[in-house]
Amino acid sequence: MTAALQTRGLAKHFGGLVATRDVTFTLERGARQALIGPNGAGKTTFVNLLTGVLSPSAGQVLLGGEDITRLAPEARVRRGLVRTFQINQLFGDLTPLETLALAVGERLGQGRRWTRTVGGDGMASEIDAVAQRFGLADVLDSRTDTLPYGKQRLLEIAVAFAWNPQVLLLDEPAAGVPEAERRDILDAIAALPADVSVLLIEHDMDLVFSFARRISVLVDGGLLVEDEPDAIARDPRVRAVYLGESRHV
Repeated sequence: MTAALQTRGLAKHFGGLVATRDVTFTLERGARQALIGPNGAGKTTFVNLLTGVLSPSAGQVLLGGEDITRLAPEARVRRGLVRTFQINQLFGDLTPLETLALAVGERLGQGRRWTRTVGGDGMASEIDAVAQRFGLADVLDSRTDTLPYGKQRLLEIAVAFAWNPQVLLLDEPAAGVPEAERRDILDAIAALPADVSVLLIEHDMDLVFSFARRISVLVDGGLLVEDEPDAIARDPRVRAVYLGESRHV
């Protein structure tokens, strides 16, 4: 079976700086995989290459076996490669209802025309279902910037999910979320449908080891090792890289 997402010899150079080097990577269909690495490892550059924010200096990106290396970010989203961001990208003056409506409307080609009375029962039902899945039904009419930060992060994941992704890239989804609200984030990620392939980019090792079935370790722009969580936790190369930064590795 064709992998959900692959890279072949992916590299990015900024002048003499090699940010990503010869990364050959596979995310299988239905994967629950994590990408970890110390600060400066090249994780952000790699994700930007996957999503089309950056163009590679060399190599390929394939989605479901299709070469998408030269596609624009919005074209990748429409083909099912969707991401969340480490820093909140939401519009604070919109409500979750309006935010989800924009995502669903764009996906269905209805743009910004949707209201409570325009857009059809099907679209309204879809928005309600997404809101229920991510625990947002009771705040749909609140301004986003008044929501607890954990709810805002859930809304970001919900917006990404509303695009019906084949591959979902979660970039530090619990970053900045108070401890009391983190369980909702963890539960929402754990409950994502099995047919959505998920790559979690994360520093929080508790989240990584509770979620991932496979872990890829990026160091100095290249893949150091990929393996199951127990093997990663025991790997002396990983321990040497982290130098005790986490109790797990």
